Amino acid sequence: MSSLGPHAGFILAAYGAVAVILGGLIAAILLDHRAQKRALDDLERRGIGRRSGGASS
Repeated sequence: MSSLGPHAGFILAAYGAVAVILGGLIAAILLDHRAQKRALDDLERRGIGRRSGGASS
């Protein structure tokens, strides 16, 4: 820890804060992905399919 100099506590706290924030963002993205996938599966189960490819009219 002494190799980081007198600001070691601040540096380690900053890295820790970034790790917590990134972990939270990744968790939020994964939870949202699961919710969106569940909603899409529900729509497809009800017969509302995706519109992709085909000619538009």
